[in-house]
Amino acid sequence: MCTAATYKTKDFYFGRTLDYDFSYGEEVTVTPRNYPLSFRHRETIDKHYAIIGMAYIAADYPLYYDAVNEKGLGMAGLNFPGNACYNEKTHNKDNIPQFEFIPWILSQCESVKEAKVLLKNLNLINTPFSKEMPLAQLHWIIADREEAITVEAVREGLKVYDNPVGVLTNNPPFEQQMFHLNNYMNLSPKTPQNQFSTALPLHTYCLGMGALGLPGDLSSQSRFVRAAFTKMNSVSGDSEVESVSQFFHILGSVDQTRGCCEAGDGRFETTLYTSCCNTDKGIYYYTTYGNHQITAVDMHRENLESAGLIRYPLIQDEQIRRQN
Repeated sequence: MCTAATYKTKDFYFGRTLDYDFSYGEEVTVTPRNYPLSFRHRETIDKHYAIIGMAYIAADYPLYYDAVNEKGLGMAGLNFPGNACYNEKTHNKDNIPQFEFIPWILSQCESVKEAKVLLKNLNLINTPFSKEMPLAQLHWIIADREEAITVEAVREGLKVYDNPVGVLTNNPPFEQQMFHLNNYMNLSPKTPQNQFSTALPLHTYCLGMGALGLPGDLSSQSRFVRAAFTKMNSVSGDSEVESVSQFFHILGSVDQTRGCCEAGDGRFETTLYTSCCNTDKGIYYYTTYGNHQITAVDMHRENLESAGLIRYPLIQDEQIRRQN
């Protein structure tokens, strides 16, 4: 399970957690402008916007989990089990398999506004990458500094929702996640007043009681509420260091600790990595479960006119700075 979020100070930031019980060997991956992006049912795009993000590379194809292009558009796919529904190939549509969706959008679109145009003719189809890699059941968040949307391919068809909170988790469908926030409209970072009864001398006994009722469990609906509350009430300076640090604190509110979420057969979900990309500068930051030191990869320090994938394996071991 996963959580994605957006955040804006002076620059715009986009990232996510990946919560799972094992890793596929994902890497920070830069797809430069001249790397041919092939599509099963569309023409190969030989020249496109450069992309940076987290991907598993299979047969030299970047299977992105989350990514941002050089124009500042970000996109992430999150697990959506039991609700995702992909179609058969259809005439007169852009037939795009689920695993091609992120490169299809980010290679061509500068903004959410442009992505919405492509979505009008999109048919997400049920073609797997290979026999060994079945279809992932996903829904997506697409965002720039002006707006965010959620895209869900469900039995009723392709749904595109405005996402005013800039947060996405897993189930239930996004429309229900947003409606559920109505149950928490009383939450506040402020110290609460006694509304229970004027006949009782009730009083606060510590700070933070305005957030009493904020769910703390690891379910996707609770993580949505918690990330939304944390993000919408977050206060940060606008420097790069302050903004990046604050973004990791926001997603830290939904971090999964090994042992707290059983996945069966002695396995546990953990937050394998947390990402934060400055979409304006093209800098991709990440931490891993075993390494809390923030690592950065700057796409503009690479040759974006090249024709080969640029890959950085994740630093998994804890980096401890000693002071004595």
